[in-house]
Amino acid sequence: MTDAIEKFLQSEVFGVVGASEDRSKYGNKVLRCYQMNNRKVIPVNPKVAMVEGAASVATVADLPDSVKSISVITPPAVTEKVVEAAIARGITDIWMQPGAESEAAIERCKSAGINVIADHSCVLVVLGYHE
Repeated sequence: MTDAIEKFLQSEVFGVVGASEDRSKYGNKVLRCYQMNNRKVIPVNPKVAMVEGAASVATVADLPDSVKSISVITPPAVTEKVVEAAIARGITDIWMQPGAESEAAIERCKSAGINVIADHSCVLVVLGYHE
């Protein structure tokens, strides 16, 4: 496990940006993976109030102060906007799941001093997700 991943996993509570009610989507699987590993998690989805029994918030700006790490499961263009919101919110660690990365978002994280994981590592593999 890399130092960046170890630092990311030290958060008390995790945000999942792009959380989905659809169990076949990675935004749902990532959320359930945190739950399976007994980690507190808050879904970020502007369209639903609950995902997998967890109350969701509409935006990154709505996350409580206890969230320092977010997993991002969004298209790259959306990830770039998420990064800006995360910087404004004081998020310190961002894990861009495979497919969510963009060079602009990665560089923006680095320039803002955010611990960024965007090397195709997947939280589902690291934490041992299973159906």
